[in-house]
Amino acid sequence: MLTAARLGAATLSAALLAGVAAAPALADSPSAGATAPTPEGLYGKGDPTYDGVWRQSLALTALTGAKVTPADSAVSWLTGQQCADGGWPSYRADTAAACDPKTEDSNATAVALQALVALGGHQDGVDKGVQWLKANQNADGSWAYNPGGPGDANSTGLAVNALLAAKLDPAGVAKAGRSAFDGLALFQLGCAAPADQRGAFAYQPDPAGALAPNALATAQASLAAAGGKLPVTNTNRTDAAPKALPCANGSAEPLVPRADSAEAAGAYLTAQLAAGGQHLTLTLPGAAPAPDYTATAWAALGLVQGGHPQQATGAVDWLAKEGGTWTKGGTDASATATLLLVAQAAQRDPAAFGGDLVAQLTALGPAPKATAPASTAASAPAEKKKDDGVSQWWTIGIGLLIGVGGGLVLSLQRKRGLKR
Repeated sequence: MLTAARLGAATLSAALLAGVAAAPALADSPSAGATAPTPEGLYGKGDPTYDGVWRQSLALTALTGAKVTPADSAVSWLTGQQCADGGWPSYRADTAAACDPKTEDSNATAVALQALVALGGHQDGVDKGVQWLKANQNADGSWAYNPGGPGDANSTGLAVNALLAAKLDPAGVAKAGRSAFDGLALFQLGCAAPADQRGAFAYQPDPAGALAPNALATAQASLAAAGGKLPVTNTNRTDAAPKALPCANGSAEPLVPRADSAEAAGAYLTAQLAAGGQHLTLTLPGAAPAPDYTATAWAALGLVQGGHPQQATGAVDWLAKEGGTWTKGGTDASATATLLLVAQAAQRDPAAFGGDLVAQLTALGPAPKATAPASTAASAPAEKKKDDGVSQWWTIGIGLLIGVGGGLVLSLQRKRGLKR
């Protein structure tokens, strides 16, 4: 993970298959109609039905990276959502009742695993979650949002992130001889595609099997292609721009070699960011194009992980300036946590990233056991910021979505929904 008033899984899935970028349910705004009460220990005040585990996981991961020790109630809320078989649903209202395996979701499971690894001390839960991912991998190596469905790039990328966080090699996690990286490769456009689309990821093939570039799918999958996980802590860098996919004259090879995948995705994202004013764009049927905050954030994470922080600088600057719209002034837990993860990855000061992100996110949940020292400024910013001032809160009411998150969500369905 993406939109302001989270869409249900079915609606989002349909939109995604129509070529719309889907992401994790990053929306933390109350939905129209009946809403579930906000549980104790949960970050954010919105209905948790579609993104409770998603936003809690991002919040715990981001705050841990900021040297904040979350309250026990926040951690136990997340661990209490795990099902007996190791998976997590988007939200489990009654933890005393057995889970319905059909409602467990790979996106929630993947980000929850990354949160538990970041927190430390939860190896049993991590091991069970990894086993759930292995058991629910598709025969082609990919993962679906819910078990039994067709795979998609967002869900597969998130699963790869989780495996890496758990210190497993995705190349060795396979079903029917097809590894997790093989599954991810199914969604990347290769030399058979037009030159300006090569390296992009599609959410899923269309009914005819064709792949079409999807901004959020590319952004989220790029982190996995670069061998990354949350939080992004890579400090390796190259001065060169990402390399476009090398295609010999007349080559129509549909698959991108594993060795070229991250660079090809980075080159595509760099070109798209440059063309879009350093942000990616959300296009939904019947709606005007709007900035895709979630996809832009994940693109920045993927570029930093790939060793290209310079190419991420423009997007990071744009997010620092415009992110207040996405986070609703720091009141949306998913968006605020994702923005904090970007600031950390780019080695920016989270206290001056369009607002004090650590303070904003902390205020959305239970009082932490311990907080970071007064100054949380990054010690060595990767790139000099063009605007160090606290940005204005741009009240752009973009109508439908602000970039959901993540495959969910940040991939399909999690309400995934669109929060953009």
